[in-house]
Amino acid sequence: MKINWGTGIVIAFGLFMTFILYFVFKVQTDSKYDNELVVEDYYQQEMKVQGNIEKKQNANALEQKVKISKSAEGIVVQFPADFDFQTIKGKVSLYRPSNQKLDFEIPISLSTSHLLIPKSNLVGGLWDITIEWEYNEVNYLNKESVYY
Repeated sequence: MKINWGTGIVIAFGLFMTFILYFVFKVQTDSKYDNELVVEDYYQQEMKVQGNIEKKQNANALEQKVKISKSAEGIVVQFPADFDFQTIKGKVSLYRPSNQKLDFEIPISLSTSHLLIPKSNLVGGLWDITIEWEYNEVNYLNKESVYY
């Protein structure tokens, strides 16, 4: 049987389409390929962008900035020393880019000017830390990535 170039092109195109469709089907049905969004309420988070920009500007305008550091006990969040730490309210969100199941939040309840996130709560790797806090009715937002 003799195959001309037109038939060869059609066969090659058909095989290529089958190859691509096989991988699309495999990725969509296999549970090891996770297709989750970065956050569950992605669109609601996007609506808050301007408010977050203003909170970041407030945080950047501070003379003493919030400091995030690693220690042997865990991750330490140091708030400005000239603020009354008992009136600081808010939450610390820890986001693990590689595994959504490890994400968690900690409410800010201070007995000193720093907050310790215990090492027992953390799995080694990259963490995105978001601190949303309020002091004297002014909202602040700090974001930082830490490899622990």
